[in-house]
Amino acid sequence: MNRARILVVDDEAPNRGLVRKVLEPLGYAVVEAADGEEAVAEVAARPPDLVLLDLVMPKMDGYAVLRVIKSDPRTRLIPVVMLTSHDQLVEKIRAVQIGVDDYLVKPFNLTELSARVKSLVNLKQFTDELEHASRVVESFAVCVESRDRYTGNHCKRLGAYGARVGRALGLGDEDLKTLHLGGVLHDIGKIAISDLILNKPGRLDPDEFAMMKTHSAVGSDLLRPMRTLERVFPLVRHHHEKIDGSGYPDGLRGAEIPLLVRITSVVDVFDALHTRRSYKEAFPIDQCLGILREEAGKGWWDRDVVEALATVLAQGPVEDGQ
Repeated sequence: MNRARILVVDDEAPNRGLVRKVLEPLGYAVVEAADGEEAVAEVAARPPDLVLLDLVMPKMDGYAVLRVIKSDPRTRLIPVVMLTSHDQLVEKIRAVQIGVDDYLVKPFNLTELSARVKSLVNLKQFTDELEHASRVVESFAVCVESRDRYTGNHCKRLGAYGARVGRALGLGDEDLKTLHLGGVLHDIGKIAISDLILNKPGRLDPDEFAMMKTHSAVGSDLLRPMRTLERVFPLVRHHHEKIDGSGYPDGLRGAEIPLLVRITSVVDVFDALHTRRSYKEAFPIDQCLGILREEAGKGWWDRDVVEALATVLAQGPVEDGQ
């Protein structure tokens, strides 16, 4: 296994040397940066497993470096420990608000430093493993979708549509990420559906449709054990629920259906209408929106979500998840 890389950022060489002397005998690979700009360049070139970050530095102070690391989706999960001789509550609060993971005041206890580094590095490695597992599941979902020759890149488009509608409704980054991943994974339960049903030319008979309807419950059962995907679970299980309670698999109604699920449901229906299927040609956008508005009037879909989708579509449709 590769040694964990620790980036030590401090404008004073003796301080960097002290940390190196403590951590290298413990098996860590220590990399140094003498100022904030050098630290940002190092993180971008080769993201470390942990950053030990001085607060007061030339060019870019610790707050600025922390903000760069925590605002980038590619690096925001890197643990950052702020090292400073300042012990003011207002400074700690500011660092916490930006996203610092820990805070040590100089002169720090070397044993405490070693213990906190070990704890945060272990947490980072565990997070990396979970992230890898999530990516494997996402790739698996794309492979499942490829079995259905009629839907094309439906799941990828759904993820893109969901995130765009969520952004139009003013949702935060975490919800947008959930909408995107939920769209990609929503049909993963089709792994249990026969190719004869998935690729049947024409409409399904009642028994075939009953089998097709099981995919949402199967998909949620597949994801249930994965803690990292617990936010996605409702989108996979409930994307065929309707506000009036006539959907499946659980017959949820009204406020029982979360907003993210309502968004996924609407964009799922839209994409099905707007793309060619074995039993129909692709409908133009205006006709799709007309159908959705009519069905919202029946109590099936959230009107606000349908109108947010209309706003998004005014900017152009998604092509293959782009």
